[in-house]
Amino acid sequence: SKTMPAGGALFSGFRVLGLFSNHLPHALRYHQKHREFYVVTAVGRCFHTYNVSTCGNSLSEDISCLVADRMLVFAASGCDISAFARNKEEVRRYSGHKQEVRLLLPLGDQLISVDAGGDAIIWDVGSGEVYLRLQFDPVTFEPSALCHPSTYLNKVLLGSSQGALQLWNIKTSKLLYSFSGWGAAITALQQSPAVDVVGVGTATGRIIIHNIRLDETLMSFMQDWGPISSLAFRSDGVPVVAAASPQGHVALWDLERRQLTAQLRHAHSTAVAAATFLHGEPLLITNGADNAIKVWIFDQEGGGARLLRSRQGHSAPPTTISHHGNDGKNILSAGQDGTLQSFSTVHERFSKSLGHGSINKKKEQKKKKGLAYQELRLPAITTFASAVARQSDWDGIVACHSGRLAATTWNYQRCTMGAHHLRPPGAHGNKAAATAVDVTSCGNFVLIGLSSGRVDLYNLQSGLHRGCYGDGGAAHRGAVRGVCVDGLNQLTLTAGSDSLLKIWRFRSKKQEAELQLGTAPASMLLHRESGMLALALDDFMIIVVDTATRRVVRKFHGHGGKINDMAFSPDGRWLVTVAMDCTIRTWDLPSGCLVDCFLVDTAPVGVSMSPTGDFLATVHVDNLGIYLWTNQSLCGLVSLRPLPADYQPAAVTLPGSQPDEAEQEVTSQDDGEDDDEYESPQQLGAELVTLSLLPESRWKSLLHLDAIKRRNRPAAPPVAPPTLPFFLPTQAGLTPRFTLPPATAQESKVVRWGDLAQRSDFVSALESAAESDSFERPLLLLRSLGPAPLSVELSGLSAEGGGAGGLLLAFLRMIDSLLASGRDFDLAHAYLALFLKLHLRSLSQDAVAMETLVHLSERLEAGWAELQASFHQSLCLLTYIKSALL
Repeated sequence: SKTMPAGGALFSGFRVLGLFSNHLPHALRYHQKHREFYVVTAVGRCFHTYNVSTCGNSLSEDISCLVADRMLVFAASGCDISAFARNKEEVRRYSGHKQEVRLLLPLGDQLISVDAGGDAIIWDVGSGEVYLRLQFDPVTFEPSALCHPSTYLNKVLLGSSQGALQLWNIKTSKLLYSFSGWGAAITALQQSPAVDVVGVGTATGRIIIHNIRLDETLMSFMQDWGPISSLAFRSDGVPVVAAASPQGHVALWDLERRQLTAQLRHAHSTAVAAATFLHGEPLLITNGADNAIKVWIFDQEGGGARLLRSRQGHSAPPTTISHHGNDGKNILSAGQDGTLQSFSTVHERFSKSLGHGSINKKKEQKKKKGLAYQELRLPAITTFASAVARQSDWDGIVACHSGRLAATTWNYQRCTMGAHHLRPPGAHGNKAAATAVDVTSCGNFVLIGLSSGRVDLYNLQSGLHRGCYGDGGAAHRGAVRGVCVDGLNQLTLTAGSDSLLKIWRFRSKKQEAELQLGTAPASMLLHRESGMLALALDDFMIIVVDTATRRVVRKFHGHGGKINDMAFSPDGRWLVTVAMDCTIRTWDLPSGCLVDCFLVDTAPVGVSMSPTGDFLATVHVDNLGIYLWTNQSLCGLVSLRPLPADYQPAAVTLPGSQPDEAEQEVTSQDDGEDDDEYESPQQLGAELVTLSLLPESRWKSLLHLDAIKRRNRPAAPPVAPPTLPFFLPTQAGLTPRFTLPPATAQESKVVRWGDLAQRSDFVSALESAAESDSFERPLLLLRSLGPAPLSVELSGLSAEGGGAGGLLLAFLRMIDSLLASGRDFDLAHAYLALFLKLHLRSLSQDAVAMETLVHLSERLEAGWAELQASFHQSLCLLTYIKSALL
């Protein structure tokens, strides 16, 4: 069966932002070569490793347990266990469990795993074989925690949900000792820095420091935050144990004074999954189901800790997203958790949180001193608008909250909530809520629409009210569904549940036009550069209004559910819509057609297109991440064809949920069968001419080879040094005299070229081609030659150069066939010019050759006349376009 593709024809899945951790405990590993600690956290089917931030291969199911040793990362998914090397490469898979694996413990060259049915298996890590299998009865002893006591060779300590503990030797498969327990389920086991001492956490919130050699309890603590979810001992010389709780708090207990020394209140907004101290350092790492990883440093007086660094996203699914700025590198996101966050598409270290909205006025704080922290928080953000023009001077983000009349301002650069709560004057007791907002492009004003039909204008710098639209303070008879301001602050557009679209003057606040929509709009979006206004109606139809002509110019049908959000492309050509029918559709406005559509697993609730057009960002129901899709039209040629009305979209996987290797192989094979490479023909049409695409140096200088040789000729020939014999000959006699060499008459060394000439490959190919009337091979040989070798080959065609009879006529026939085909137009003229320069005198004495030249001349004139007519027509059209006043 075919796997689901990674996207549609226009958008392809890229990656996911804002996912850092889930409810599973993290794993800590130390890399000896890099001398650095790495934290491994599970996110759905993938795991992330920090600080390198690499995502491992996705598994077939969600990860249920995660551990790591010095070399490998072990992830349990369903009944299987996978081992990953280098954080991403799956090197081995262990299969043998019949139920879901819940506990893992690496122990040297072995791995211990326990499933939900009480079956414990000891694996050989290298071979993947089962070394030992133990079966526990879940009724009497259900393993709930694992621990390897330090210096206890081949020993494993198991805690149970019934409260008892057992010490096993995994090499001999013997039960060494049983501990009676403390009458509560064991939830955490942790080896302390002291030998024989183990920390035990129970479901009643009790912490026991126990000596397993003597079976003696050394000390015990009690905390009122529910079960102990994790235990961690400091190893840098300070006797402190950290205990995590399901309420998000971390308690720090002093083992010497046997008392509580500090607390980390609200360390996480949900249960703390795990807490781990770095070996020999005062750093505590915690992670939780609130999608956060935090590092705490203990440098406070009294043993307290502060937050050193963190990676965190939304703890509840985001509902609204929008790109902030013109570079497309930052995405603002508001979630059901009430926070407003900014995620960077470049690197996670540039992401930041603007915090949670709260009632921060001093008078209101004094009245609510007795309230809890949660009661001072504002409800979740339903919609927001932002502008970057004046964000360095004052607040540039305005947000509407669920069921709340006042809108809040936010400052992006300070990463905090602003000072203004924008509410209309005299609104005490008004139960209306802010439903729509828009910030002007200049960053000075903000428009806020209410559920009562009122639309108000505020100054962002001072927060003062600057008027309202409509007679009697109401612009619509129903709730305001959308407000927009054009790019020049000339027009204000409002849409309400009364099915009316109204156009107002921005400054005078007078109504200019009104358009009956027929159905109440659900949302509205304006593309300021083109003036196109898109409205999503309650009957699942999309209409596009031209604000210049104030007419409906496009209507789109196709969605089968409520349209949640819309986004324009930067050039205003495409409109991307997402709906509850789980489809993401792209509409082409000039043609009025659907050009791309694909189906996702969960319904998308928000969409935003990057101002640079490179990424499309979406958020989905019950998903904490922001999913990025690449625009494939920027990377290559994408053929966009209108899709039919009954088009059935293909289901795709969300980015970050990669299929396994077998599915990837099937996908690649299917893609190879469906997508055949297009091969361009040698000649597109008989009326066209094609150039050779060879560099000009190969053919443009053929007629100037003599001048090039003269220019490059050396001023004087090289003179060889005189050679003398090793023993100089002498004449006989008393006086030694050297013998002079005998004078020899100089003979001419010039030899006729025809006597030494050999038949070249080109000459042989030309003779064969003349017989078969196919000149492909000699043409290929000529194309491969440079100017100088080409001149030598053409010179050797004549009888004086050693050529056979008929070669000159064969060459003319080859040029004639080349001109008739229309290919290599530039080479045909260059070769013919050099050929005539070399052999015109010989050809003029041959009547057959002259007839061939006359025929060739007529073909040249006819071809050039057609080409010249095309040139003149194109030049005339270009001149008219440049000079005409359109």
